[in-house]
Amino acid sequence: MADKNIDEMTFKEASIELEKIVRSLEAGDLELEESLERYGRGVELLKSLRTRLTEAEQKVRVLLDATDEDAAVTDTQSAPSTAYINE
Repeated sequence: MADKNIDEMTFKEASIELEKIVRSLEAGDLELEESLERYGRGVELLKSLRTRLTEAEQKVRVLLDATDEDAAVTDTQSAPSTAYINE
C-alpha cells in the first residue's frame, strides 16, 4: 500500500483508503506489525476526515447564516402578485 500524504488526498480518496484498511483489519489475515501499521494509518485518516467534515459543517453554517440574513432583507414588495392563484 503506497502511503500517500493524507493532506494531499481528497476526502473521497481518504475515505476509500480508510475503508480498505478497516476491511483488511477485520479479515484478520495480517501479521501483528502490519496490523499496527495499518491501524495507525487508519487513525490518521479518520482524524483528517473528521476535521474536514467539521470544517465543511462550519462553512455550511456560515453560508446558511448569510442566506438567512439575505432572506430577511429581501424586497418582496416588487415581486409579482400571486392573488390569482386562489381564485
